[in-house]
Amino acid sequence: QVQVVESGGGLVQAGGSLRLSCAASGSTARITAMAWYRRQPGKARELVAVDFFGGRTNYADSVKGRFTISRDNANYTLYLNMNNLEYEDTAVYYCRAGTVILGTTLWESTYWGQGTQVTVSS
Repeated sequence: QVQVVESGGGLVQAGGSLRLSCAASGSTARITAMAWYRRQPGKARELVAVDFFGGRTNYADSVKGRFTISRDNANYTLYLNMNNLEYEDTAVYYCRAGTVILGTTLWESTYWGQGTQVTVSS
């Protein structure tokens, strides 16, 4: 089993910055990818950024150039640096950790955190 815990959410003004953290613990040796998702009010959960441990990262178009995903390899901790925040970035942000089928972007196993609220005031 893998436990996933997010932290770092809060209230910030538009144009400001925030850094989210995600700590994975337990059977972390099986983790080959970690990602950030978000659920905006009234919308389905969507991918924000993903880190495939082979060195590749992907971002949603809406956050490219503003958000940066990074990882502490030693501690299986994932970060999301969010700059130039917009009102539309208001959402609950979730961390996902799991195993991705080799050579694909398909998740074979997955573990979710409980989410952390980010509120951007306009």
